[in-house]
Amino acid sequence: MSLHTSVVGILTAWQTTDPAQDTLRHAVLAFLAARPDACQRACVPGHITASALVLDHTGTHTLLTLHPRFGRWLQLGGHCEDTDPDIRSAALREATEESGIAGLTIDPELAALHVHPVTCSLGVPTRHLDLQFVVRAPADAEIIRSDESLDLQWWPLDGLPAGTDFGLRQLAETTVSVAVSADSRQEA
Repeated sequence: MSLHTSVVGILTAWQTTDPAQDTLRHAVLAFLAARPDACQRACVPGHITASALVLDHTGTHTLLTLHPRFGRWLQLGGHCEDTDPDIRSAALREATEESGIAGLTIDPELAALHVHPVTCSLGVPTRHLDLQFVVRAPADAEIIRSDESLDLQWWPLDGLPAGTDFGLRQLAETTVSVAVSADSRQEA
């Protein structure tokens, strides 16, 4: 399976209840149908990226990176690589590289989708079509900051830093609401 095929498969199967996310899902699927190179960073009109909301073992805190180019706290993630067998692997690779945490596990379902304008390593304006996953750290997780970050820090999901962008807030809120729903079902 190619990376492109895996993205199409994830988005086709994704059953979001949010109408805005579903609309975005259809738009990204149309882009993928038109652009066989959509998973390559060289695709100037836009390209697929993979990110991860890394949760601690309690599920109450997330690991954020202080991004050197953007100067704000973001979830971990980035560009897909030719060696990524699928989009989940890309998100998990990015989370592992940027956190230094061994033993991360990725939830199988897509958590959210976010599209944002950016001038990335291409040096020209483009769009990141970001598939966002939830990744869980083991209880003994030790973070190691990579060169891709100014800082790494655990933040409470309900206490994200000032200036947090919409995509990260949306991802955190979705993660909290899914956890609350799962807890409610377990108690019933």
